[in-house]
Amino acid sequence: MAIVSNPNVMMGKPTIAGTRITVESILERLAAGESQEQIIEAKPRLGPEDIRAALAFATQALREDVIYPVTADAA
Repeated sequence: MAIVSNPNVMMGKPTIAGTRITVESILERLAAGESQEQIIEAKPRLGPEDIRAALAFATQALREDVIYPVTADAA
C-alpha cells in the first residue's frame, strides 16, 4: 500500500492508504521493540508491505534538507 496524507484523516499525519494507521504509530511500535508480526496481529489491516512502506517513508523524510534539533535527553 501507499503512504498518504489527508488533512481530514488523523490531522494530516501520513497514514497507510485506506486506514487511519499512522506511520508514526508503526515506527513507535518498532522502536518499542515490537516485531513485525506483533504489529500486524495488533493491526490486522496491515501487512508486511505496509510496515516496509512506513520505514521507506521515514527514510525518505530524513533525507530531506532539514535541520533536526538534538537535545541532551534524546539519547
